[in-house]
Amino acid sequence: MRENQTTETTVRLNKFLSEAGLCSRREADRLIESGKVTVDGKRAEMGMRVSPSQRVCVGKKEVRQKNEMVLLAVNKPVGIVCTEEKKEKNNIIRFLNYPTRVTYIGRLDKDSEGLLLMTNNGDIINKMMRAGNQHEKEYKVTVNKPVTKEFIEKMAEGVPILDTVTRKCKVEMLGKYKFRIILTQGLNRQIRRMCEYLGYKVTRLERIRVMNITLGELKPGEYRKVTEAEIQKLYELIKDSSNETVIPKKQEQ
Repeated sequence: MRENQTTETTVRLNKFLSEAGLCSRREADRLIESGKVTVDGKRAEMGMRVSPSQRVCVGKKEVRQKNEMVLLAVNKPVGIVCTEEKKEKNNIIRFLNYPTRVTYIGRLDKDSEGLLLMTNNGDIINKMMRAGNQHEKEYKVTVNKPVTKEFIEKMAEGVPILDTVTRKCKVEMLGKYKFRIILTQGLNRQIRRMCEYLGYKVTRLERIRVMNITLGELKPGEYRKVTEAEIQKLYELIKDSSNETVIPKKQEQ
């Protein structure tokens, strides 16, 4: 005979709000302290715990508990395609084969490699990748001929591609054929097009950072769960970001 479950699992209210994808725990504490959070119609108190059956609201909006957020840092190898199209045998979903349904946050093209973030949280995807929010993405790039000071300066100032001029960005020489670039936008094949305009061809393109999350020592094909500390820092970075515009399908490098 199954024993009746008379107790519910409870979590701290700030953790509940954070895991619902609303904000960081620190921001949740500020919301609670300001009186904007209610539990079952009553003003919430700092440090209180809530159960799944209770009604939590921020202002007039009810906050519902989601499935546990998954956020993965993946080192995408060359040849793997950022698509959910099942006809593509090398699609990233099949390659990763993760037990929970996740999708990618921003693309890396088939010939590019490095850090790809994958999650089951759609809200965080738009906040991170919408160009207007200007979040940083960092790359190491190898080209087919020696990098010059003039090349670095022109890349940093902005290059005319796709009927626009790219935003000013940080560019640093790493070696005879290598440089580092930090972008705050994600035009289609942006780095490759910028290099082509200046007479260079990219031979290797590796993303090493998205905002505060880095590739680290992950080998091609490996992945790790993003740490709780990284997630909380990420929430701090995107707390004022818009999520109203769904990210375009064709963007990134």
